[in-house]
Amino acid sequence: MHPRPLLHAAVLAAAFAACPAHSQRGGAAPPDLILTGGRIFTANPAHPWAQAIAIRGERVVAVGTTAQVERLAGRGTRRLALGGRVVVPGFNDAHDHYGGPPVGVVVHIDADPIAGAPPAAVLDSVRAAAARTPRGTWVTVDIGLAVLESPLVQGGTIRAVLDSVAPDHPVHLATPWGHGHLVNTAALRAAGIAEDVRDPVGGWYGRDASGRLNGVLNEGTENAFRASASARPDAEQGASLRAYADEAGALGITSVQDMANALDPAATLRAVRAATAAGPLPIRLRLIRWAAPGPDGRNPGEWDAFPAHPARGVALEGTKWILDGTPLERGAVMRAPYADRAGWKGRLDFPVDTIRQMLREALAARGTGPADRQLMLHAVGDSTIRLVLGLMQQLAPDSVWRARRLRLEHGDWLSGDLIPVAKRLGVVVVQNPTHFALGSQVMQGRYGGRVAGFQAVRSLVEAGVPLAIGSDGPRSPFLNMMLAVTHPNNPAQALTREQAVAAYTRGSAYAEFAERRKGTLAPGMLADLAVLSQDIFRVPAQALPATHSVLTLLGGRAVHDEHVLRAPAGTSTERGK
Repeated sequence: MHPRPLLHAAVLAAAFAACPAHSQRGGAAPPDLILTGGRIFTANPAHPWAQAIAIRGERVVAVGTTAQVERLAGRGTRRLALGGRVVVPGFNDAHDHYGGPPVGVVVHIDADPIAGAPPAAVLDSVRAAAARTPRGTWVTVDIGLAVLESPLVQGGTIRAVLDSVAPDHPVHLATPWGHGHLVNTAALRAAGIAEDVRDPVGGWYGRDASGRLNGVLNEGTENAFRASASARPDAEQGASLRAYADEAGALGITSVQDMANALDPAATLRAVRAATAAGPLPIRLRLIRWAAPGPDGRNPGEWDAFPAHPARGVALEGTKWILDGTPLERGAVMRAPYADRAGWKGRLDFPVDTIRQMLREALAARGTGPADRQLMLHAVGDSTIRLVLGLMQQLAPDSVWRARRLRLEHGDWLSGDLIPVAKRLGVVVVQNPTHFALGSQVMQGRYGGRVAGFQAVRSLVEAGVPLAIGSDGPRSPFLNMMLAVTHPNNPAQALTREQAVAAYTRGSAYAEFAERRKGTLAPGMLADLAVLSQDIFRVPAQALPATHSVLTLLGGRAVHDEHVLRAPAGTSTERGK
């Protein structure tokens, strides 16, 4: 929402009065670059709007009016006229999953992403893909609830049916939300899953009445697929990661917090080194340790040998665990039963004592800094969240937890009586607006009248609970922004546009202990920013996904440039002239 003109003018006047531009007259070097004549949303609550920005080296040195910032320019300063374009801090995707290069054949069926294609169409796709590829090639097909809730799965025959259509190809049917994996016999063998395998703590295998694996993999068992992805050649891994980072630049994304689950640590390290061999990535990449459960449910330390900073702009920080599932497969653990499954409240992935131990280890952790010791918990259901908050209160004072900034990834049912508890404990919520389009009819069926408390992001912001935004799906910040400001599942909880952008920038920086370096456009902050193709604060909400960045700066350096900005008439863009 654009501020009223008088209010906008008052805010700008206050910002200019406090602007440090005047201090540059005391002999400081002139800026390297100034951007003038724009609408700059700084995400700085004290001074949210400006017209111009000055950058020296990798940092912002001033924001203010065009006239004020132009006075700072020297002979070597490059000038670019924004022509009224909107500028925002670089988006910081607080929850993404880099998938690595594709393995085998990946089949996408044109269907509703939640319902998915009917079972017959999925089986036809598997059969066709197997017929045109060599034996032993992985075949992966997207599925939705139509398959997951079909008699093939509920009756435990999916493994046998997949064997009948593709006996010589490892087949993996996967939901887009990542919970619910179906495989055939060849896939079990390729993943090294023996018939007599025991359930790991943190996940479980589906079995038929005789105890034989039926092809359904639940929760922590998904780590079985990492081996095949990790075996791709280093050159492919590096090229894939570089392409992923380049795509981010075109979207105005300058930081990504990657839940590093697609590859094992050794392959992740090789991918980073291959991708950065020719130079730094065009994003700041934070890798989050994916806590693959060991036999006793605790992290076996597979990331221990991974360097804290494997390349410039890349860091390994924090640890993530998945405590429950999602509403779609009814895996989120609820205080009251699901409305469409009598008596069912979901299922915790870990015993309560194991979750308590996760929290104890987080309190005792020693590392390079608070971000390295940070604990991130996928927790969706209100029963799961209540359990976590209750254990936190038992184990340490609120002040101790506030310094730790424990993160709830998704936190869909952090609402009502749980919000003030989370606020006292300093919990950070990382939410994903693409989940706000899970299908209102499906959510209504799952929760009935309780859906009014679902994904209560506006209530979190109004209560002062720190909110960050990540994609965890389609990566476009502008698609995510559209869903955040419309909230199809729960319109009463929609954010304003300013709130959405602030959560995607300043909020995401806070979520990774980086708010003193990035996330706002203010003097001394890193010059990570995006100049946008259209005004995201004024265009109709449905037009937001068409937005892209025409210029993305990372530390003052252009990492994406469509060359649509020009120097003002009568100036030179050549340094030293």
